[in-house]
Amino acid sequence: MEDFTGGAIHDQPPRRQWTINSPFDERVRELVRDWGAKKSPELIEEMIVTALKIARDQMSIADLKLINRSVKEMRYTAKVFAPFQHLRKVAIFGSARTSADSPEFKVAKDFARDMVAQNFMVITGGGDGIMGAAQHGAGRAHSFGLNIRLPSEQRANEVIEGDPKLINLNYFFTRKLTFVKEAHAFALFPGGFGTLDETFEVLTLMQTGKSRVIPVVMLDRPRGSYWETWMKFLTGQLLKLGFISQEDLSFFKIVHSVREAVAEILQFYKIYHSARWVGQRLVVRISHRLSKKAIIDLNEKFADIVRSGEIIQGAALRQEKNEPEIWDLPRLIFAPDRNRFGRLRQLIDALNASSLA
Repeated sequence: MEDFTGGAIHDQPPRRQWTINSPFDERVRELVRDWGAKKSPELIEEMIVTALKIARDQMSIADLKLINRSVKEMRYTAKVFAPFQHLRKVAIFGSARTSADSPEFKVAKDFARDMVAQNFMVITGGGDGIMGAAQHGAGRAHSFGLNIRLPSEQRANEVIEGDPKLINLNYFFTRKLTFVKEAHAFALFPGGFGTLDETFEVLTLMQTGKSRVIPVVMLDRPRGSYWETWMKFLTGQLLKLGFISQEDLSFFKIVHSVREAVAEILQFYKIYHSARWVGQRLVVRISHRLSKKAIIDLNEKFADIVRSGEIIQGAALRQEKNEPEIWDLPRLIFAPDRNRFGRLRQLIDALNASSLA
């Protein structure tokens, strides 16, 4: 599973430093060994110690229930997605109130169908409207549903209802975490508070470097103006007042057809594969080596975000040995400015347009 933060949580030792006291430390290690936790046992040990510390923290029952239920939800969702780690997925957001005879419904259905044809799976909130349209287009076998339990009981749409890949969640934050953790692209359709909340969450996480930079496309009905109206607010207020930068607008693209949306997502992965932080260096994994001229051009165009040295083309670093499946991919390695992830998105666009060696 690719780290959804791109390895941005750094400066932590390989062996976690935890302790409560000597006898209990050894009992925890023995328990983990006896249970047979062969993969990253130190992380399991640390989680157990955290639970033991909670027992002494005099927390309220409400806090204990929140922590317990959150961990259980995250554990279950990770288990459901685990068999499909090798497939890329697109998360689709939009209003649950969109009617089945609306133009937006048809666009969402067509988009999901075409993304499945490109070997993507589809993740939605599991409800009706745009979510149901996307899952009608993708089909049950290629769909995940992240349904949220609400006082009004949001019903799962007929495509995903009863499927093992339908997950019912109690908390919005675990639901949104799953979307961000599992998605390799986002497609946003017109919607209300929930859709805009998810839109700004995705953009904020990429802008601040707390999640991977991935493609975000915004679709509407033919000749619709929902996202153009939203864009006017961004440029007329947020950008004009200096609350965002011009390069932050590179995180997303407003498109006007299903074909354009699919092309934008596929172009993002034309050469770019993934990225990972190793200390202060960003390692960008690419599917093909770039020409010497392409590397020179990238260094000239993006010198403003390289803190020291230059962008070099090389091989996997030893710290990446836990990802053997992509060990042989070429790399671009450099130390970027961690405050300008919009420029990093522009760099990905530039490398995807580069000439190959």
